Amino acid sequence: MRIPFLSLFMTSPFEGLEEHAEKVKECAWAFQQAIECHASARCRQFEELRQNVVTLEHEADAVKRRIRGHLPIGTMMPVSKFQLFRYLREQDQVVDAVKDALDWISYRSEPGIPAELHKDFFLLVDAVIDPIEEMIRMVEGAREYFRTYAEKHRVAVKEIIRTVRSQEHAADQIEAAIKQQIFNMTVDPVTVFHVVHLAEIIGSIADHAENAGDMMRAMLSR
Repeated sequence: MRIPFLSLFMTSPFEGLEEHAEKVKECAWAFQQAIECHASARCRQFEELRQNVVTLEHEADAVKRRIRGHLPIGTMMPVSKFQLFRYLREQDQVVDAVKDALDWISYRSEPGIPAELHKDFFLLVDAVIDPIEEMIRMVEGAREYFRTYAEKHRVAVKEIIRTVRSQEHAADQIEAAIKQQIFNMTVDPVTVFHVVHLAEIIGSIADHAENAGDMMRAMLSR
């Protein structure tokens, strides 16, 4: 008979994963605001929003280091440290990709994203934020499963993982559509390169969320 996870030590590492996931979610909200600001000629707060993301990324890193540093040797866990840290790495790379996207925009703030592509980039941002929202539910569900080992919680988390995978596929399709459009527009080569790479960085946010889901599925496997 399995022993409930939380009875083995005082604090579950999944509490730290939840805290880290909340920082990721905060970054996503600031990221969405920054993209909308960048696309608006009337908004002057882009740099402020970018710095907010930088601050949140540092806070997420602090949580990540705390999780890694507070698992004593010999601590009994339902999953291996390797799996836990691989999951944490992918979740953390979501934040890194958000920061990288805003940094990339800041390198060439003018002329920025062509107006014809604003709507598509808004759709892409929405598409990569959706799996970030699911990641919080995924970690919460996993924590509950490892506390109780109730099959219903395991099934619920696996369903969330399938949703994240579907959302990543939708983001891929929007990213591809943006690339196709920019290559068929009459713009300078630097703008083409800037827009294509920006779409790839934003798309990678959903990639890392999907990778985190794959690692979570591995932790749930029996």
